[in-house]
Amino acid sequence: MANYRFEKDISGCSLTGFMSRNRHRISGEDIIVSICNMNDRCNGLGAGYAAYGIYPEHKDYYAFHMLFNDIKCKEQTEHFLNENFAIKVEEEIPTQKTRSIVNPPILWRYFARADEDRLRESELEEDDFVVDAVMRINATIEGAYVMSSGKNMGAFKAVGYPEDVGIFYRLDEYKAWTWISHGRFPTNTPGWWGGAHPFTLLDWAIVHNGEISSYGINKRYLEMFGYHCTLMTDTEVTAYLFDLLLRKHKLPIDVAVLALASPFWVQIDHLSNTKKELLRAIRLVYGSALLNGPFSFILGHNGGMIGLNDRIKLRPLVAAKKNDMLYIASEEAGIREICPDPDKVWMPTAGEPVIGELRGERECLKVS
Repeated sequence: MANYRFEKDISGCSLTGFMSRNRHRISGEDIIVSICNMNDRCNGLGAGYAAYGIYPEHKDYYAFHMLFNDIKCKEQTEHFLNENFAIKVEEEIPTQKTRSIVNPPILWRYFARADEDRLRESELEEDDFVVDAVMRINATIEGAYVMSSGKNMGAFKAVGYPEDVGIFYRLDEYKAWTWISHGRFPTNTPGWWGGAHPFTLLDWAIVHNGEISSYGINKRYLEMFGYHCTLMTDTEVTAYLFDLLLRKHKLPIDVAVLALASPFWVQIDHLSNTKKELLRAIRLVYGSALLNGPFSFILGHNGGMIGLNDRIKLRPLVAAKKNDMLYIASEEAGIREICPDPDKVWMPTAGEPVIGELRGERECLKVS
């Protein structure tokens, strides 16, 4: 008799996220419940969260969430930060002992603004000054890693299952209007604290399921603009591409996602002239930013949340709405676990973005 293996096709990692358009701040308990409903997509080698609106008392300061392997690299990083920033508050990131989280690194956070003299000498905008600092820390200080560097937000990640990471960081004590989360099932990159999702830069934070097979060309393209990919993962390029397209090049969100998940040339050729010319221009100008391979991701930022999957939809993505809430997840079950009766549930088509914006933010350009 033949031996059969009955296993669920889990298609990789788990993603979930939700936001309140009216900026109602919600406890971290809900995001933990949602992501843990999809634990069969994880293997305990990485999980993480990003939250927005968690530091209202420091909302005008960049919140550097830091991971240090030892005291030496912590001291080197603090020397660098003190030379370049005015630090308002520095403190240990609160954690609690969790049985499955072992040998944690030193976890610290700094609320800071760029030093005025250093900023003036650099001739950079403050966001670019911070980006340069993040790149320099990650690339040159061995054992130091910037988990997040945005305003009024923070990333929390570790090696472990999602519930263990959430408990370890005491996320039930935080409230945020946008939460995103990830349960990792690493395939071709190592399971380590810095390699857990989300990957961030400034207030951009991305959680990703799949594989970016265009990583090499995306990486070389980003290096032309001064970005350094040092974190041993393909997902890193996606966070940096959003920073480049949305913040530096100031593209509308709908145009940026068309650059990252553009239709195939044969599809473009069958469109009306106006949209055909727009998409041809995007493909020609931003061809090196195009993401290939199977992927779905959720991007969090201070203006809202974006969900997107690849041009063939090789990875699952589901969205739902309830009142002012938007939910995005790998599985509908992850949404219904915390929102049993949504007003609307849908599966975005290949390359179709799900765009959530906080009320009061500028409406993005809609490309019809």
